Amino acid sequence: MASTAPPLIFSPARRRAARLRMLALQAQPDAPRYIAQDYAEDVLDRLSFLRHAPRTALVVGDITGELSGALEQAGCNVTRAEPALGFDEEQPISGGPFDLVVSLGTLDTVNDLPGALIHIRAALAQGGLMIASFPGAGSLPQLRAAMLAADGERPAPRLHPMVDVRAGGQLLQRTGFADPVTDSRLIRVSLPSFDRLIADLRMQGLANVLADPGPPLGKAALDRARLSFAQAGEAGRTIEQFEILTLSGWKR
Repeated sequence: MASTAPPLIFSPARRRAARLRMLALQAQPDAPRYIAQDYAEDVLDRLSFLRHAPRTALVVGDITGELSGALEQAGCNVTRAEPALGFDEEQPISGGPFDLVVSLGTLDTVNDLPGALIHIRAALAQGGLMIASFPGAGSLPQLRAAMLAADGERPAPRLHPMVDVRAGGQLLQRTGFADPVTDSRLIRVSLPSFDRLIADLRMQGLANVLADPGPPLGKAALDRARLSFAQAGEAGRTIEQFEILTLSGWKR
């Protein structure tokens, strides 16, 4: 009988280690937080527009605490969860039902994304809302180009496969959400070097957690990556972009 288990694209152990490193690095006062802050601000904007005032919420991956804190100030009972500290999106969620479930930057590295969305929907109260944001398919074009330049004719797996807007909409329909909405927005960041980009990714939990991450870059390959990234910019700065994909839907 054929296995029904999802393919192992991401390493749970490497994912947990990357997020633990991120949590430690985020304790530094000058740690980059532009992705996490964008997630939180966008969710708060959506909630104000929708006029959805949840009494209970599960918030996953809120590394700045900005969203959780704002919800608590509005009188919401918030349960905070973090994959690095034992929360498993691919298992049934306890503690519900919740009026709101929010996932910030975590669902892009689960092996069973449809299953995780099904668990979220099951954890919602009737009339509850799910919002999930994570990097989408238009992210990191300069890094992709740099990795291709580094590896030459034998490219190795370096970056994660990512979900696009169309696939996100199909996932919401497939997992039973009502009034599904999928959209994306771009964050553009000016960076002085390839090394700064890599440091920013690590400090924000966006490093490679593939089950097969490919061999490390040698010195010559790393030099080619740095050169490619620098040549894509001007005046010593290169613009990198993140496409933030947001999925939302209701339990009716």
